[in-house]
Amino acid sequence: MKIDTDAKKIEELLTRGAEEVIELESLRKKLFSGKRLRVKFGIDPTGSQLHIGHAVPLRKLKQFQDLGHQVILLIGDYTAMIGDPSGRNETRPVLSHDDVKKNMKTYIDQAAKIIDVKNLEIRRNSEWYSKPSFTQLLMDLTSKITVARILERDDFQKRMKEGSDIQMQEIMYPLLQGYDSVALEADVEIGGTDQKFNLLMGRKLQKKYNQSEQDILTVPILEGVDGEKKMGKSHGNYIALEDLPEEIFGKVMSIPDKLIIKYFELATEVSMEEIKKYEAEMQSGKNPRDYKMKLAQEMVRIYYSEKEAQKAQDYFISTFSKKETPDEMPDIKPSVYDIVTVLVESKVCASKSEARRAIEQKGVKINDKKVESIDEHAKPGDVVQKGSRFFVKVK
Repeated sequence: MKIDTDAKKIEELLTRGAEEVIELESLRKKLFSGKRLRVKFGIDPTGSQLHIGHAVPLRKLKQFQDLGHQVILLIGDYTAMIGDPSGRNETRPVLSHDDVKKNMKTYIDQAAKIIDVKNLEIRRNSEWYSKPSFTQLLMDLTSKITVARILERDDFQKRMKEGSDIQMQEIMYPLLQGYDSVALEADVEIGGTDQKFNLLMGRKLQKKYNQSEQDILTVPILEGVDGEKKMGKSHGNYIALEDLPEEIFGKVMSIPDKLIIKYFELATEVSMEEIKKYEAEMQSGKNPRDYKMKLAQEMVRIYYSEKEAQKAQDYFISTFSKKETPDEMPDIKPSVYDIVTVLVESKVCASKSEARRAIEQKGVKINDKKVESIDEHAKPGDVVQKGSRFFVKVK
């Protein structure tokens, strides 16, 4: 495949949704050179669902792919068992090999909603970390970076000041992620701004191993639908790539107005010219809700179709704007009839913990009556509702 050196496309790649590029002129020169670059994005399967936050770097990966470069999706099946300390004020729970295997099962299918998996190099870092020679690699790797250098990172400094523990495996994590770039001979690595320390470690280790240092492109962190915390399953504020059309539409409609433009820029294919027009119109006094409706439609269209986007909008208007119970809704014949099981097996909630949280926050109803306890039960014929958007009929 011929490398595309179109100046407008390259400029959009380097600017739209790009927080920082290290080194900018180096990467720009490489992109115009016509050389096929090896562009890496790594993701640890710490959960089973990819969400719109993951889609931000995946979209950037797709831009490189569209220009003809070799893109690499690295699944950190080994590093996921350690746990990335980035942005954490406590140690992540340790995952077992079975946990990781289960979580990564559908990652490629989910990523295929954004990138062309037929032209994707899919790798797992267990390829080099599970070899019998790993002990020797580890000894060699740890000889190249000092503990003091690792402890400079902000996350660790904060925890040390608070007297919180830092586990040895967390100290190892940046080294292992950095070595991934050595193993893959990456020219470019993409990651969130919270990954900067780990991405720079890749550059340092490549230099130690006599490789050319990768350039780095960081993307902004996308806040979840609450408008405050980073989008993630642990906060219950995420929009999953596998969410149903009406779920995506409804969740987008719940975001704060301040995030409309950011979501358009990072999570859609709408041109920057059109996005700037929307921003100016809202600043001139037009109703943000109209633009949020456009955003919700666009996001459903991306992951489903124009038809599903229209259906999702109609569903939203009838159930939320007009406050009606929909005429049509999914049904569920649960294995048992306690409310938590009904919510999980109907996929209204992704997990039992999310279901319990929704009940505790008074966000669940049976036949329009608020559920007060996780011990309550539904019965055949009942309509179970979560929030203002999700309905299911019990069989």
